[in-house]
Amino acid sequence: MSLEQKIMTDLKTAMLAKNEVALRSLRAIKAAILNAKTAEGAKGELTEDDETRLLQKLVKSRKDSLEIFVTQNREDLAQKERDELDVIEKFLPKQMEESEVREIIKGIISRVGASSPADMGKVMGAATKELAGKAEGKTISGIVKEELAR
Repeated sequence: MSLEQKIMTDLKTAMLAKNEVALRSLRAIKAAILNAKTAEGAKGELTEDDETRLLQKLVKSRKDSLEIFVTQNREDLAQKERDELDVIEKFLPKQMEESEVREIIKGIISRVGASSPADMGKVMGAATKELAGKAEGKTISGIVKEELAR
């Protein structure tokens, strides 16, 4: 079942349950899917990787907004973002633990022959492909910097 089909099924369930948080979140995902499918240059279909990237983008924007609302003491808006984050993250693959990510990155560093922070681009390219959907870019970047600084 594609992400779009899952969203439509959950949307119907949320409507019947009158769950406003789920409705708001699911509609945001549905809108993002439609925008991606109809964007210029799009093929009209999304691959599983495209769907994961789309969801990660939605999660990142919610986290960024949440951070802003918390610093501005807008707990009402921050709570909305937290609620939406919970719903959206259910559709993403389980995120890896930092220790697991670190081990994979160490393997990538030795595989590409990286030895200094100047090689960060090579390592990040391989790491983002290999860890797509399994870890946040911010986490990957931080670990790569740490490992290359050693």
